[in-house]
Amino acid sequence: QVQLVESGGGLVQAGGSLRLSCAASGRTSSALNMGWFRQAPEKEREFVATISWSGGRTLYSDSVKGRFTISRDNAKNTAYLQMNSLKPEDTAVYYCANGWGPSPAGYDDWGQGTQVTVSS
Repeated sequence: QVQLVESGGGLVQAGGSLRLSCAASGRTSSALNMGWFRQAPEKEREFVATISWSGGRTLYSDSVKGRFTISRDNAKNTAYLQMNSLKPEDTAVYYCANGWGPSPAGYDDWGQGTQVTVSS
């Protein structure tokens, strides 16, 4: 099992930036593909981005492409989500998970989430 802890959420004005972190520990953390999802109130969990264990492959949802960047530092067992040009519709709880692809079914372990609120 892998333990995942997100941090970096907060309140930001529209157009601002935040960087989320996801610290992993446990089973071969650095060899895992990682992803970010988000869930707004009364909405389904939505795919945001994913990155391969080497960092060589990434995939983004159309809604964040060009604004968000996923990255990782395997020496620190940490994945990041740099979020720029934030919009009110980006407001959600953001979760990291280990796995690959746009479906939550492709992921095994999940963090507890971090709240991101974008004011207009």
